[in-house]
Amino acid sequence: MERACLECGAVLVGRSDKKFCDDGCRNNHNNRINRANTKTIRNTNNSLMRNWRILNSLNPKQKSKTSRSKLQELGFNFNLYTRIYTTKAGRVYYFVYDQGYLPLENDYFALVKRQ
Repeated sequence: MERACLECGAVLVGRSDKKFCDDGCRNNHNNRINRANTKTIRNTNNSLMRNWRILNSLNPKQKSKTSRSKLQELGFNFNLYTRIYTTKAGRVYYFVYDQGYLPLENDYFALVKRQ
């Protein structure tokens, strides 16, 4: 029984576990399969990176304070973060990679950088 390339259908010669005739067919096949997932992941990562850049630009000294309106004006998305840290005192910090923020009173935020 002849084996065929999963992408182009060409007859395969060589190893019995070979699935593709060359690297191009292998790449095309895997890119086609992963295309739908890649768009969502890329968009989420881009939004996380935008959030990180905003926090990094507003927090040059590793501790600062800013307003919600300033963050929103720069396009910050409050629904995206990489982790949540709750202190023993019950304060909740939201982190985007190593940059974090703590909601304060009157729509202000304390910005911190994790060491």
